[in-house]
Amino acid sequence: MSCPAELPIGVFDSGVGGISVLAEMLRVLPDERFIYFGDCANAPYGSKSTECVRSLALQAAQFLLDRGVKCLVVACNTATSAAITVLRATLHIPVVGMEPALKPAVEMCRPGAVLVLATPLTLREEKFWSLVNRLSAAAEIEPVSCPGLVELIESGLTEGDEVRQYLSGRLSPLAGRRLAAVVLGCTHYVFVRRELASILGGEVPIVDGNAGTVRHLRNVLRESGLLRVCNDAAGRAQSEAVHSFLDNRVTWYTSGDADSFAALASQLLRKAMGAGQ
Repeated sequence: MSCPAELPIGVFDSGVGGISVLAEMLRVLPDERFIYFGDCANAPYGSKSTECVRSLALQAAQFLLDRGVKCLVVACNTATSAAITVLRATLHIPVVGMEPALKPAVEMCRPGAVLVLATPLTLREEKFWSLVNRLSAAAEIEPVSCPGLVELIESGLTEGDEVRQYLSGRLSPLAGRRLAAVVLGCTHYVFVRRELASILGGEVPIVDGNAGTVRHLRNVLRESGLLRVCNDAAGRAQSEAVHSFLDNRVTWYTSGDADSFAALASQLLRKAMGAGQ
């Protein structure tokens, strides 16, 4: 029987957005292997009901559990908001979710409003507003709903005129407002960071929750005795070798078209790893 620490980590998202989190996991956890499930047939989650997303999240979790994962990462802010409580109550393995990086943005103590770009469902959930209420005394927090942005990214558009026009349209009602920071409250949105920065002029910090989530994941794995570490020279050499062939560390699954998903997933993962998104 395999040592539990040798098992892969399961990761799922409504599509390719969670790849931005996966890239951070590959950097921070060099000895780990991953199984990634993109539920592209049901994307986007952000425009669905809480009950629907909860059901889809449970199905995705079971899919990964059936493939022998030691831990589950819900690499989707919307699915975390809708389903993290029931997932933790249902599964017998550790479950790590996403949270908008609102606290780090507020703690920058910059003048102006903190914008939170997120899906419509995330902005309807009690989990999000509980976070806002805890921090609202320290900063002006402005949620910005971004319906349709996930669909653009799922189609492979992460830069160019269409993306810039979309982002400019969502930000236009805030023209003239002083901005303290912009929080990316959806893992998909990390892939349009450059276009967003070009619109904002590069002076407004743009933050996401990926690094914090992965630090938490590492702590959970260590405390649970599930952290995989290659102590021998051969194991370390193998780990370093596959680091240059990222796809060898990840097994991919999707509920959508396998060929188009594989092409986009590989492109986005290499982009994120190379650019340090």
